[in-house]
Amino acid sequence: QVQLAESGGDSVQAGGSLRLSCTASGGSITIARMAWFRQAPGKEREGVAAIGRVGTTIYSDSVKGRFTISKDNAKNTLYLQMNSLKPEDTAMYYCAAVRDLGVRPTLSSPAFNYWGQGTQVTVSS
Repeated sequence: QVQLAESGGDSVQAGGSLRLSCTASGGSITIARMAWFRQAPGKEREGVAAIGRVGTTIYSDSVKGRFTISKDNAKNTLYLQMNSLKPEDTAMYYCAAVRDLGVRPTLSSPAFNYWGQGTQVTVSS
């Protein structure tokens, strides 16, 4: 059973940067596909960045060019570097993982069976 724990959320001003971390325990993420999702109050959960088993990445249009997802297998940790933050990036951010036969990254939440508890990001104008 893999447990995921996010950290790094904070309150920042628009234009600022944050780096979120998601540390896994109870299992290796080396062969896992992983992703970052976010959910703002009153809105549906949105996939923002995903990384496949061989390191291929995809992003939602809303964060493309500003966010970067990466994975350090040695540290069993997933990262999300967020630059040029906007007030509309305010949300609870969750990391997710799945260890299956899939290779390609995906932003589809039903594909993931391990989820963290979330870390809050607040961006003020």
